Amino acid sequence: MYRVTREIYFCYGHRLLNYDGKCRYLHGHNGKAVITLEAPHLDARGMVLDFGQIKRVIQGWIDANLDHKMILHRDDPILPYLRQLGEPFYLLDVNPTAENIARLIYDYAQRQGFPVVSVSLWETESCYATYAPNREG
Repeated sequence: MYRVTREIYFCYGHRLLNYDGKCRYLHGHNGKAVITLEAPHLDARGMVLDFGQIKRVIQGWIDANLDHKMILHRDDPILPYLRQLGEPFYLLDVNPTAENIARLIYDYAQRQGFPVVSVSLWETESCYATYAPNREG
């Protein structure tokens, strides 16, 4: 089995609803998404997937949709104010935790046909969450 990994850096803000801690307030992160792809065989070029294609497709999507945006739950009461001010945001049906943002990026990569096996989202230098679906069953 062959694996390749690409790191993508971006900045985002968020807050967590129904949370009793500091993360219930609007705040930001310098995030790092680590995307790992896997294939049993290499393509005709000798690659799992070209790093440039990963950058163009996945980083392009992150740059357009998540970078320098507030990532919020669609029920967040601050949304009318952000809309009124013309501030950029990205909405989720779930709390915008590191776990859920990792899953968001994983799902996007998978929809693009990439052989993604996991995505980790680093919120800080010492804290990250990983989404990798259970392959059994």
